[in-house]
Formats: sequence, C-alpha cells, structure tokens
Amino acid sequence: MYHHQSYQKHGNWYNQYFPGKESKINYYKEKRSLGKKTIAHWLQNIFFKCIDPLLGENRYWLTVGDAYGFDAQYIESRGSMAMATDLNVDFLTVAREEGIITRYRAENAEQLNFPDENFDYVLCKESYHHFPRPYAALYEMIRVAKEGIVIIEPQDPVTKIPILLWLFNLFKTNPRILNRIWKNRFSYEPVGNFVYKVSEREFEKFAAGLNLPMLAFKRINPNFYFKGAEVLDQKKYSASFIKIKVKKALMDILLRCRLTPGQVLCTVVFKTIPEDSLLQQMKAEGYHFIHIPVNPYAAR
Repeated sequence: MYHHQSYQKHGNWYNQYFPGKESKINYYKEKRSLGKKTIAHWLQNIFFKCIDPLLGENRYWLTVGDAYGFDAQYIESRGSMAMATDLNVDFLTVAREEGIITRYRAENAEQLNFPDENFDYVLCKESYHHFPRPYAALYEMIRVAKEGIVIIEPQDPVTKIPILLWLFNLFKTNPRILNRIWKNRFSYEPVGNFVYKVSEREFEKFAAGLNLPMLAFKRINPNFYFKGAEVLDQKKYSASFIKIKVKKALMDILLRCRLTPGQVLCTVVFKTIPEDSLLQQMKAEGYHFIHIPVNPYAAR
C-alpha cells in the first residue's frame, strides 16, 4: 500500500543528507560546539518552552518522530526521563553514543510497540504533519500515555481567520478559484504525504469521541527559520536576529489581539484532570483550556 512506501522514504530521508556514521557524528559535534548561541537554538526553545510546565522528576516521556533525539535531550535536561523514537534509528544510535540521549527505539508512530499507559506523557513535535496516517498515530499516542499527549504543529488558519473562512464558503462550489486564492490548501511533501495542519476543533472532536476530560491550547509564533540559522551566532549576526525578534514581537501582538491565529498550535490532550497547581502554571505560560462535557451515555 501507499503508506508503506511513505515509511520507506521517510526512513531514508536523513541518510540522504548524512549518509554515513561519521557525518552524523560531525553533525552532533558541530551542534555541541555552537551550543546555545545560534538563532536556530533560540527558535527551537520557543517550541520547547511549551512543555516546561509538564516536566519534572519522575516523569517518563515518549518522543515520536524525534529523528535527532533533541526532543528527548531537552526533556532529560529538565529532569524527566525520555524514550526517543523514530522510524529510522541510524541518527538516534549515534545520539546515544554521543551522550545526547539515554534511551531510543525504532518505532512507527502509527503502530507503537508499547503497553497501554506506559508513559506519563507523549510528545509529538513538528512530526504529526509528516505522518501518512496521522489520526492512527494520534490514537496510538493517547493509548500509551497515562496523563496526556502534547502535539506541537503548524496551525490550520481557516477557522481562525474570518476572511479565509468567508472565501472558503464563497468559492467552495468553484474549486479552481478557491485553490488559486488559497494556494496551499492542498500541500504535499517530497515523499508524497499530504501536510496535515491542525486545528483546535479537530482535537476537541478527538477528545470528546474518547470521553477525555480536558484540552489545553497555546498558540506561538516560532516559524522564522532560514537556511544557515543553525550556525549563525545571535550576537555576530545581530541584525538578522533583531529583524526576527521584531517580526515575532509584532506577530505576538496581533496574536494577543486575536487578529491572527498564530503560526503553530501547541495542544495538550489530558486523560485526567490535572492538579490546580499545574493548571495555574500553564495558564501563566499562555495556555487556555477547554473542558469536554461528560458523555452521559458512556462510563468513564
């Protein structure tokens, strides 16, 4: 079937750019030498800070689609344990040898080989939109999580920008015009997969269907990456860095004023109601919450 071909292409994707073990080792050495000074590191931390309230001692995390192991590395740097997984573990094997991560396994997110509720939390960061069958992965992630899952992905702007929704409704019977206006309505990757952008409503339906109690959402603007950002020092290239910070500040203002939806949506799907202390901490970090009404016809 088609999705098996997609798995093979994804599995070999990183080896096209880093074909041997030595090139992978050099990649990690370069990352280590650059440290926390690069523009790319600053941008990545915008993503990672979303999970800070959920981290701490005695927490066991699963990261899916964690090709380089950096998601697991961040989690462990904050005192939690993490199991890094990806379709292909050529990079993760080197990451373990280089001390980047402590645990890894080859896993298909759409068919995880772990028992139910094996992890406290599952993190899927910038990987969900790459999956050929992301909804299958969503059900697998919630199955192996005890407390919840975190999905950090590009946001589908249609339901959050009134003019886009108006244009969609106006031209939905004339797809040629609609596709000309909304050019990335159907986006595909080089490996052939459709790019699944996410929405709050999508996760509301998922949680309600499984009779889960609560969702938390945080909208962020971290998508300012450009080629070279991974090696550019924030101070040496201060002009470029300042431009990014100004753009982000303006977009954050528009986001707070609810004039734009944010580039990326961080979603936490909880399996149980969290403690008030955690909710307060998440609220202080910019999250808002959706309580799912109890299904009167289904027992929890």
